[in-house]
Amino acid sequence: MRRYFFILLFICIAGGIHAQREVIEVEPATTVSHSETSKALKRKVAIGRFSNETQYAKGLFYDKENDPMGKQALDILSSKLAASGKFILLERNDMDKLLAEAASSGNGFQKIGADYMIIGSITQFGRKNIGNVKLFSTTKTQMVEAAVSIRLVDVSTGLIIYSDEAKGEAEMKTKTTMGVGGRADFDATLSDKAISAAISQLVENIINKCTNKPWKAYFLSYDSDAIIVSGGASQGISVGDTFIVMSKGKNVKNPQTGINIELPGKAVGKVKVTAVGGDTPEAEYSIVTFIEGAIDATQLQNYFIEEIK
Repeated sequence: MRRYFFILLFICIAGGIHAQREVIEVEPATTVSHSETSKALKRKVAIGRFSNETQYAKGLFYDKENDPMGKQALDILSSKLAASGKFILLERNDMDKLLAEAASSGNGFQKIGADYMIIGSITQFGRKNIGNVKLFSTTKTQMVEAAVSIRLVDVSTGLIIYSDEAKGEAEMKTKTTMGVGGRADFDATLSDKAISAAISQLVENIINKCTNKPWKAYFLSYDSDAIIVSGGASQGISVGDTFIVMSKGKNVKNPQTGINIELPGKAVGKVKVTAVGGDTPEAEYSIVTFIEGAIDATQLQNYFIEEIK
């Protein structure tokens, strides 16, 4: 009987040891190479003009070129777009001249040097004071209302791809009870807050419209020394990146609107970045080499490179 007991005990111990040595195999995590990850390439955006179309602050000596409210709105929009980290904002001192050329010619927009251009205006602005007098207390509310209009232009086609208007308001309340409490003159910062509130409603749509289409760049030079395309490090391009080479689609004219429409192009090859250079975002470039396909070096204007989605 004792022998059977020891045999049973040995079997239980052996079974326990076997259970403890059970190994669970885990598949190694798959790594994604740099070329397979999607990069957030920055678009170049120029804010062409932000004007004050209201009669507010337009006195006898009003200077249209130095409109403080227009510059105020431009600075607010620039700050919000820069904070998104998706754009390179270009300052163009000759923007009015370029806009005039764009209006008089079919390809004037191409000289702007950006992917998109924003034209904005303050269409409504007003301020008011609202008082509420009770038996023992008085409440005063300072309120500012502003409306901002935005147009987003695709520079490659000259077409307006987004247009909208938004309104914002800001207020400040002061209250006195039996003559005791806060008193305040008009708060000038309410203007900033009202304009900022209106622009904030439009920024997300601007970002979405600019990033919906694939990032693209154009061929600058193609010879025995190097193949050079526009765009560089500040836009997020780095050595080893690969891009699809596209041929431009056929241009057709819509008889109903009279607008030329570029049909979708087709992929004709693939290039790899071997070097980047340039001192400023406007002058940056990348040197590439073909790893698939080829193009006609005498017709560079008919091709462009596009990010791989």
